[in-house]
Amino acid sequence: MVTVDASARIDGRSPSELRPVSMELGLQEFAEGSVMVSFGRTRVLCAASVQEGVPRWMKGSGQGWVTAEYAMLPRATDERNERERGRIGGRTQEIQRLIGRSLRSVVDLKGMGEQSIVVDCDVIQADGGTRTAAITGAWVALSLALDELVRRGLTKTRAALDPLSAISVGVVDGVSMLDLCYAEDSRAEVDMNVVMTGDGRFVELQGTAEGVPFSRGQMDELVDLALLGGKELFALQERTVQAAAR
Repeated sequence: MVTVDASARIDGRSPSELRPVSMELGLQEFAEGSVMVSFGRTRVLCAASVQEGVPRWMKGSGQGWVTAEYAMLPRATDERNERERGRIGGRTQEIQRLIGRSLRSVVDLKGMGEQSIVVDCDVIQADGGTRTAAITGAWVALSLALDELVRRGLTKTRAALDPLSAISVGVVDGVSMLDLCYAEDSRAEVDMNVVMTGDGRFVELQGTAEGVPFSRGQMDELVDLALLGGKELFALQERTVQAAAR
């Protein structure tokens, strides 16, 4: 049960309210699946590319591969950041590995045949929650790419794909909150990212106390908030892929 303080936040939301979330299809028409996902002012462009074959260590396995790359444009934040060239930073590596393993946890790799799908997640604008927005949008792009495999005759049937979304939660000024913007995230006492499936299971829980350790009760409250937000995200993802099919 979620019991959060009723006070408004800096953007006028209640503690249990998502930012305005939207998904725009087809911004990259050459990609097998693409979507721009917006969580408030955070915007991430997710594009899925089908590539024939699999990594060398998987050849002959009869199953496919899904991986992801993540990047942030230099002016995605209020000050310009240098582009990552050559060796990418530790944070970038962590996030793209999280996106990749989250997607692989819900897709039937055997149903893909020996095909690979790479999902590029590029942050156009960052105001908190970029990794969770990327995962949520990447699932839509992957779903569209799996449909394209069938249309091209690369697979006879569509590989199974379970619902997947992600959202941030945290404790700010003693109040449990859903979907933190940057101003909230930067001063949160507890910050948590929750990656979940449509049936209420979890792929990953990343929770950190920035000062005083948090209690089991606070953790349960945050997870309940994440599940609440997840229901809305799953519904939006489903509407988006259905719109693409029309």
